[in-house]
Amino acid sequence: MARNCFAGKWISTCAGILSLFISSAVYSQAQRVNGHTPNRDTSFTTWSAFVHTRKSHPEAQIVPELKSKEIAEKRNMPYSEYGKYILGLDAFYPAERFKQKRTAIVIIHGGGWRSGNPAQHHPLAQQLAARGYVCFTPEYLLSTQQSYPAAIYNLKAALRWVVKNAGKYEIDTAKIAVLGFSAGGELAAFLGTTVGHPKFEGYLKRREKPAPVHAVIDIDGTLSFTHPETGEGDDSKKTSAATYWLGYSRKDSLALWEEASPLTHVGPHTPPTLFINSAVARMHAGRDDYIKVLDKYNIYSEVKTFEGAPHSFCLFEPWFTPTVTYIDDFLKRVFK
Repeated sequence: MARNCFAGKWISTCAGILSLFISSAVYSQAQRVNGHTPNRDTSFTTWSAFVHTRKSHPEAQIVPELKSKEIAEKRNMPYSEYGKYILGLDAFYPAERFKQKRTAIVIIHGGGWRSGNPAQHHPLAQQLAARGYVCFTPEYLLSTQQSYPAAIYNLKAALRWVVKNAGKYEIDTAKIAVLGFSAGGELAAFLGTTVGHPKFEGYLKRREKPAPVHAVIDIDGTLSFTHPETGEGDDSKKTSAATYWLGYSRKDSLALWEEASPLTHVGPHTPPTLFINSAVARMHAGRDDYIKVLDKYNIYSEVKTFEGAPHSFCLFEPWFTPTVTYIDDFLKRVFK
């Protein structure tokens, strides 16, 4: 969970000013903050997802963390400051030194941009580290803390931190992938489609380059908030997750909902992308239209679908192990 920092910093001030400028310059009313709360939202955890999943899929099993001397780890490392928050990440990587530089994977957790935590993907990071990757699981500000685009700024900063610390972890800075599940999948795709876009980088220090992304793995993350296939935006019974995060309902600011959609930004510079999907179609809204754009520019993509699988499939066996294999095979293919 993000840790409080009471000393105001220049970097967070600039990011906040930029966010305010974006909102005031483009939208006629301020973002809603009624979703902000000092209380952490714990509605989505691996256990809560497991209890729900077992009702329809009794074969589901929680994946334990991997305990292996072949894997080294460092946890709770600060990577950025944003307002009163100090944001941290965890690293998992092969313990043995290697002559050849390695591919890095930044793994972004889901939870409707409002809940969840990085530890949910520690087993995935560990299993990928066992296959030779350097994995990072960053936290980012959720909609209980800050509205869009704060999470984007956070994760771009995490990517820049990875580049800055590439030597320490033997990372090939030309082989950096972003991977995300659910809301994290949407964020991963957004990072991949907006590389170098000044509006979404946040504050860059002097001589600091934009956050790079060379491959995207989107696990059941929506590609569009406004696509006919989407499940977001229905606030009739309760406020939707996207409305909380974006700070506007879809009817109040369709333009912002389109801006926050990866499908809006996909183009000739989008990196190769792997989609790993459940049987819940609304969780990958806009995917086929997104792929059409990739095909137009001859950008490589793959789709792997687990027929009959629940949305939270990647957290549990029997889907977890093949998910790891799909990721490994894809990255070996695009980074050969």
